Amino acid sequence: MIKGRCLCGAVTVKVASQPAGWVGACHCRMCQRWSGALFMCFPAPEADVTVDGPVRIYASSDFAERAFCATCGSHLWMRDKNTPGTNYELMPGLFDDAAGWSLRSEVYADQAMKAVDLRGDHPCATAAEYEAKHPHVEGGLS
Repeated sequence: MIKGRCLCGAVTVKVASQPAGWVGACHCRMCQRWSGALFMCFPAPEADVTVDGPVRIYASSDFAERAFCATCGSHLWMRDKNTPGTNYELMPGLFDDAAGWSLRSEVYADQAMKAVDLRGDHPCATAAEYEAKHPHVEGGLS
C-alpha cells in the first residue's frame, strides 16, 4: 500500500495494490489549463483506491472528471466518469513513494509547451495518434 495526501493534508489517498511504478504525461490544452503546464499521473485500479477528506469533483468534459481538495485546491486525479471500474489517474506528487518513478510515456506531445521539454526514449504520441486510439476523447480536450 502507498499513501498520499494533498498540500494541506485534509485529503488522504491510499492505494492498496502495487503501484504502477511509472508516470505518464499529457500535454493536451485541457491538462495544460488544469495543471499550468502538463498533467502527470499514474494509474491505480478504482477498487484499490481509498479517498478520505473534502474532495470536489469537476466534470471537465463529457467523459472525464477531475478532483481536487476542497480546502487547499491540490489536484488529486482525473478519470473516465462514464466507465465503472476505470483506473484513477492519480497525481504522483501526492505520494512520497512516487519520487523515484520514471516517465513512461507522453500523449499530445506535439502540443507540449516549449518550456516543458521531456526528452528521453519513452514513447510519445501526437494528438492525432492518441485520439485515433481513444476516439471518445476526440475534440473534447479544449
